[in-house]
Amino acid sequence: MGYSVVVKILIPGAKTPLAFLASLILFSLAGVSAEARPGQKQFLDQDRRARALLATMTLDEKIGQMMQVEHGSLKDPNDIVKYHLGSILSGGGSGPRNPEDHNLKGWTAMVQGFQTSALSTRLAIPILYGEDALHGNGNVPGAVVFPHNIGLGASRDPNIVRQAARATAEEVRATGINWSFAPCVAVPQDERWGRTYEGYGQDPALASLLGAAAVEGLQGGRLSDAASTLACAKHFAADGGTAYGSGYAKDGHGLDRGDARIDEATLRRVHLPGYAGAIQAGVGTIMPSFSSWNGVPCSANAHLLTDILKKEMGFEGFLISDWDAINLLGPDYKQDIATSVNAGMDMFMITDRYQTFFDDLKALVGEGKVTPSRIDDAALRILRVKLAMGLMDKKFTAAANEKLQAAFGGVEHRKIARQAVRESLVLLKNERQTLPIAKTIKHIHICGRGGDNIGMQCGGWTLNWQGQMGDVPGGTSILSAVKSTVSKDAVVTYSKDGTGAEGASLGVVVIGESPYAEWFGDRADLTLSQEDSDAVANLKKANIPVVVVVLSGRPIILGDVVNQADALVAAWLPGTEGQGIADVLFGDYKPTGKLSFPWPRSMDQIPLHYDDKTVAPLFPYGFGLGYGG
Repeated sequence: MGYSVVVKILIPGAKTPLAFLASLILFSLAGVSAEARPGQKQFLDQDRRARALLATMTLDEKIGQMMQVEHGSLKDPNDIVKYHLGSILSGGGSGPRNPEDHNLKGWTAMVQGFQTSALSTRLAIPILYGEDALHGNGNVPGAVVFPHNIGLGASRDPNIVRQAARATAEEVRATGINWSFAPCVAVPQDERWGRTYEGYGQDPALASLLGAAAVEGLQGGRLSDAASTLACAKHFAADGGTAYGSGYAKDGHGLDRGDARIDEATLRRVHLPGYAGAIQAGVGTIMPSFSSWNGVPCSANAHLLTDILKKEMGFEGFLISDWDAINLLGPDYKQDIATSVNAGMDMFMITDRYQTFFDDLKALVGEGKVTPSRIDDAALRILRVKLAMGLMDKKFTAAANEKLQAAFGGVEHRKIARQAVRESLVLLKNERQTLPIAKTIKHIHICGRGGDNIGMQCGGWTLNWQGQMGDVPGGTSILSAVKSTVSKDAVVTYSKDGTGAEGASLGVVVIGESPYAEWFGDRADLTLSQEDSDAVANLKKANIPVVVVVLSGRPIILGDVVNQADALVAAWLPGTEGQGIADVLFGDYKPTGKLSFPWPRSMDQIPLHYDDKTVAPLFPYGFGLGYGG
């Protein structure tokens, strides 16, 4: 059967902060023809060529295509040839082994080396090289880092999402990498989840609208174009709907990798629209979630992966597991392989057990526990995607694209990121028209942990998995952005703790969350840190107007800061282009962002849902002020 969803979203350009335009979005993909799904048709168009190639392959070669090995786990570089590997990946921060090669040149050489090995196999089938380019090619120093999805969700602008994704694709392809594990189309239901910032917001329609735009940007008009990168919608399904306390973190507060305890109607209404949009947009891969649905791991759920996703929704690409997801299914590795393959998993992301995986899957076929037809289906799906990407064309080369390398980290991409930052900011409070700030201001004091900290601006998945505080090459801090914006006669001072503002005309204090990723960000308490609260209080003692800028991956509990602030701006995790924040603070760009999550008053209101009319949040879903109204 199909499914339909009625949803409402805020439309950019609404004249009042809470102006809603009701939209009917109908997702009914069951039984539709390939012609009705033009994005998926690109894979079916390669079916004849893929089947011809499949007919020449041995069982070993087919199983090899189903394996994606983390490059740091390869025991021997020749294993790419020995095991006929279909894919390699770099996990968060996992780059060239030599730290001196951790740059564009080093990354390119590393990927080229792996690709050259793949081309030396009997059938010369190129590898897919994957990485988590969630908000730019953040693994590589010097890349442009864009706002995380929560900020893009506040923009409500599919055009800027598409442009940011396209620029990301170009910077990914500059290294020779051809696959990004993005976009995340999760619909987070609990702000305590450590991956809240990877979702666009709580409205399923927003996930569908912006997820589709991201796919279009990454994959471009043709997957075979030199600047196109294979996209991956994730994490299927209901990764954002897990129950509090059911997660991987064993402290009783975990949500990540937990269990979504919801009925199928809720699953379809809330957590599937993002995938419907991505499928219509032509996404080539989808990643099943680490999490479970009513106790059954998604990576082992045939109803989810085969019945709903492949058959009903008409997905013609292939499924890639999450990092070593097979290890979490149970104690019997071999049986777990059979369970996941038979459920519909096509490719497996593996670290140090790839040799065992190869041997076990081959044995399972011999024992009749996995059918040859299931192996053929998985390999066929992978081959169709590779063919659609042009990897088997005569013109394909492992050499770097010099044009893309020249644009890496360049001005044009930074302009796009700067505009994305501008559009993502949400003005929550602006008493006595504190904002915009006059560029002719005599003395402005910048303070707080985030005032001069690009790493805090970027958040997780930047340079390494968890992100890091401090410098990010090529970026602009808020302090630097302010200095470049005010007049040459203005005095700009800085302190981390909020002191030293005496004599200033106005102070800007930047507070929020330190970087984190996945379950490391699961929190029992989202209250602002004491250090941040103290910085605001110290600035307030100077008896000057106080502008509070919040860098966070979700709404956090602000407490007295709301009352102490004359102006309050939610900047989310804006990335490297801090100049976009200054553009709004100083009025070069008027704030247009709208909350894609309601903002809670206290922990007592969490979890807080966007359509819950029984609770009065601090700021409701869709709220966002402008200048002068």
